[in-house]
Amino acid sequence: MAAVDLTTHPGHLARRLQQAHHLLWNTMVSEETTSPQFAVLNALVAEPGLDQRTVGERVGLDRSTVAEVIGRLIRRGLLDKVRDPGDGRRFLLRLTGDGERTHRRLTVRTARMNQVLLAPLDPGEQAVFIDLIRRVADAAEGLRDPAPSLTTPADPADRSGQSASAYTTHT
Repeated sequence: MAAVDLTTHPGHLARRLQQAHHLLWNTMVSEETTSPQFAVLNALVAEPGLDQRTVGERVGLDRSTVAEVIGRLIRRGLLDKVRDPGDGRRFLLRLTGDGERTHRRLTVRTARMNQVLLAPLDPGEQAVFIDLIRRVADAAEGLRDPAPSLTTPADPADRSGQSASAYTTHT
């Protein structure tokens, strides 16, 4: 059996890109605040007072991951939970003063990090690249709860049991 050229496999390339992003994030942005945590802060800057479920939808995090991320941000004093005056069963999220300052500081750093990450591309290529990965990421949202045909391996000899939604995240 011949080796496969992994440089043509989107998943392999996405993993390598994620590794580069993670390295740059930790060195240029923050070792304390993760990218998903920043995404939650950013969502609440854009739309203050969202509930947890809606924040997760906005930033593409599943229910358990967004709950963990929000819990960590609350424990760090960057977010507050307040009861929804219109529905006492629901809690709304808002940034604290520390959360707002953290978001401002990290926004500048993420802009610099993105410049470094995209430096191999000219500005036109950067725009195309962002558009293409956004389209693939948006389409991949439908894979969170895959149809049975997506979780069944095409090759009967491959019974790894992994579903198409088996993603790892850094919360």
